[in-house]
Amino acid sequence: GFVVGHAGLYQALAMFAVAYFIIGMTVLSVCAIATNGALDAGGAYYMISRALGPEFGGSIGIMFFLANVCGSALYVLGLVEAVVDSFGIPPGQEAGTGVHVLPQSYWYELLYGTVLLALCLLVCLVGASIYAKATFLIFLIVAAVLGTILVSFFATRPLKVPIHLPHVNGTETDNGFFTGFSLDTLRDNLGGGYGVDYTTGQMMSFSSVFAVMFNGCTGIMAGSNMSGDLKRPSYSIPRGTISAVLFTYLVYNLLAFLMCATCNRILLQKDYGFLRDISIFPPLVTVGIYAATLSAAMSNLIGASRILYALARDDLFGRALALAKKTSASGNPVMAVIISWLVVQVVLFSGKLNTIASVVTTFFLLVYATVNLACLALEWASAPNFRPTFRYFTWHTCLLGIAGCCVMMFLISPVSASASLGFLLLLLLALHYLSPSSTWGYISQALIFHQVRKYLLMLDVRKDHVKFWRPQMLLMVQNPRGSARLIDFVNDLKKSGLYVLGHVELQDLDMLPSDPLQPQQDSWLSLVDKLNVKAFVSLTLAPSVRHGVRQLLFTSGLGGMRPNTLVLGFYDDEAPQDGLARHPAFTSTREEVPLGFPPLRAPTSPKLLSAREYVGIVADALKMLRNVLLARQLESLDKAWELRRAASPPPTIHVWPVNLLRPDSARYADTCSLFLLQMACVLNMARAWRRASLRLFLCVEAGTMPHAQEEKLRQLLKDLRIQAQIQLVPWDAITRLHWQTCRGPPGGPAEEEEEEEGVVNFPTNTTQVSDEYVCAANKLVLEQSPAPAVRFLYLPRPPADTSLYPLYLHQLELLTRGLGPTVLVHGVSAVTSTQL
Repeated sequence: GFVVGHAGLYQALAMFAVAYFIIGMTVLSVCAIATNGALDAGGAYYMISRALGPEFGGSIGIMFFLANVCGSALYVLGLVEAVVDSFGIPPGQEAGTGVHVLPQSYWYELLYGTVLLALCLLVCLVGASIYAKATFLIFLIVAAVLGTILVSFFATRPLKVPIHLPHVNGTETDNGFFTGFSLDTLRDNLGGGYGVDYTTGQMMSFSSVFAVMFNGCTGIMAGSNMSGDLKRPSYSIPRGTISAVLFTYLVYNLLAFLMCATCNRILLQKDYGFLRDISIFPPLVTVGIYAATLSAAMSNLIGASRILYALARDDLFGRALALAKKTSASGNPVMAVIISWLVVQVVLFSGKLNTIASVVTTFFLLVYATVNLACLALEWASAPNFRPTFRYFTWHTCLLGIAGCCVMMFLISPVSASASLGFLLLLLLALHYLSPSSTWGYISQALIFHQVRKYLLMLDVRKDHVKFWRPQMLLMVQNPRGSARLIDFVNDLKKSGLYVLGHVELQDLDMLPSDPLQPQQDSWLSLVDKLNVKAFVSLTLAPSVRHGVRQLLFTSGLGGMRPNTLVLGFYDDEAPQDGLARHPAFTSTREEVPLGFPPLRAPTSPKLLSAREYVGIVADALKMLRNVLLARQLESLDKAWELRRAASPPPTIHVWPVNLLRPDSARYADTCSLFLLQMACVLNMARAWRRASLRLFLCVEAGTMPHAQEEKLRQLLKDLRIQAQIQLVPWDAITRLHWQTCRGPPGGPAEEEEEEEGVVNFPTNTTQVSDEYVCAANKLVLEQSPAPAVRFLYLPRPPADTSLYPLYLHQLELLTRGLGPTVLVHGVSAVTSTQL
């Protein structure tokens, strides 16, 4: 009567259609989730938390608990309103007459509400079985009342109904009319005629009337909330919920039409209890109203307690809800019921029914939107295990349900909707950072997998362009205990590219009962999390380290995301140091180093690979057209100290883009030199290294126009947008050592032969320089002050003759001896671009 009196028949039918469209879409989602596996206590909370994860589940669980609590208070207040309407002393009278014996005031009405709520509490404390029996009895009573009302519309003769309303000067009397079926009455009631609600004194509108009406549709979750108490929830919830929705929709539409055709607007707007006046048996209507509201209040109270119990049992809020876990011997969560009852009692202080209607509606709509979101996420994730037996839904219905809920939420009350979303966001953040991790499975992981697979398929290696090149690193790690700072350093070098930590285990799977790598995986992933590096982990079994690195170079990555650069620690005789124990990630939090990694190799123990095999790995990578970085003494790099020291000048990065082991081919613009420049620049672009400055060393000889070379190099840096200082370094004395041990002067047959061989055939450059020359080159690099944070040097190709591998490695060791943190770089791919 309230709805059609203010909104008229057309708008009332539109309200029912919109409300039932929204809840219809939600019911489809509820049925889909409810029939996809076993349900436990908590209803919608259980569905959402197991689908969307603990953050969404916990925050929506609290929202749904509050919605049910406010809903229970709403129905209790509605029942009080009905009781006072029937038995209250009329306004302006000192004492009641006949049945009108109950005093009316805010405190008296609060007392009546408290008594009625205590009755609901008693039923809920006994348990779900007595509640189920009570609600079935109430259902029979309401059905009987509904039958008599439908008969009354036809059987009652037209009559005048006097209406007494409170007024500032006492009581205002008006007359409403029950006309029987009349075309004129129907015409008058077709359009809207919003007036003042006599219980609150507020002017009604479409949104405020819809807010009150929608509370009559929020019972769709009553069955779901009892999921823990039902014998077969997956069977009962879809059938019961859909039947209830269809039945109530038909009843509401039928009642709206009958009221509009038989009652004038004054009666509908100013006497919400008019059905008693027109009924063939008035007391039965009163009983029906009491029964319906009492049933709804109990349903919401028991629903709230079950949600609170489920939240407490999942330990999402820690000790805050520990008390709600306590149950009776029969399994009834009595403490959750009592806590829910206390919260409802607090809400009753708000007083008027229509005041909290919009808040309740907003909360319910938000929960319904999230149920639809959970179903949509499960459908979009395309997980093979999402196969509900209820198939009458698609992602379109979920999306329509979400859109409908959100639109109506803001139409009803923009303030309540915004406040609810803000509260939800706060709960989400709190749970994200404070709640323990769960084993329910996260839908976000399934959605991410789905999207990543789609985008990886779209990533076409044939469309690669040098402008968008980025380093994609494969760092080989024997034992993370000795490589913590190297792992951290390469993380700075990757520039948003792929980063893979590779490890080779020297075992034969034929001789083992199971895969030994699976137990190690968790230790490596924990290490990645703790060091806060954005890296994947790739472990392999192989008969030798070289075979293992080949495997990883061939198989690491996926589609267009494959490593293009191999990073190795340096092969020398230094004893490995446990850098993991000294790493800030463990020293600052006083946490133990992960125990999944074996202790470091003792200095006297044999190495896992030979010098020849190590150089062979470098040669293999270059044959596979992978760039190679060899990192020496990176464990001595204290990045935090280097980059935060207040001393001036700031830390520097030294770059030597010339092949110091080939003084006869001192070119600065070959592919390898440009790659070396790029890597130094990438490091300088990392957030932690932005304070550092690049210093580029130009080796010059007398009589070679050094200033012209410097200008040419400066122009190259300008074209490449690389900011670096250029420092000229005379190296006549060092090159003289080279020519003294060479077969001939520059430009002779030996050099021409080397140049003809080019980069494809490995030039045997190690035969051309002596140890004396290499030591002099090392001294030249070392003398450049101030000492840098890290040095980048040119890494020459290994010789074609494998018997020269040990000599090649020996000369690299001489070249980098005592230089501190040093990276030897050899690039095979074009990585710089001067184009826009």
